[in-house]
Amino acid sequence: QLVESGGGLVQAGGSLRLICKASRLTTSTNAMAWFRQAPGKEREFVATIGWRSGRAVYADSVKGRFTISRVGSMNTWYLQMNSLRPEDTAIYYCSTGPLTASTSSDEYLYWGQETQVTVSS
Repeated sequence: QLVESGGGLVQAGGSLRLICKASRLTTSTNAMAWFRQAPGKEREFVATIGWRSGRAVYADSVKGRFTISRVGSMNTWYLQMNSLRPEDTAIYYCSTGPLTASTSSDEYLYWGQETQVTVSS
């Protein structure tokens, strides 16, 4: 089970930090990721991090503004979002999967319940 927190309403240029905590991780869990889905759009990749390697991959649209990190001992990972823009408004999902560096939602097996991020202009 993945539990998300940290969403909310913020003005453009502001910051938010999303948190995802897993009740347990399996031996096949190698990556944690964040995806988002804006109204009327398909779910899109935001960022992923290798659980053991710590290697992070970002979507071009968030590179330089968002940072994904994890705390292994606490089964927790974060998405620090800075310089937020109205186009970042979406429902955000955390997820886990077996393949590191994957940007495809099809490769992720477990999903959080969602958290809303709204950026006002």
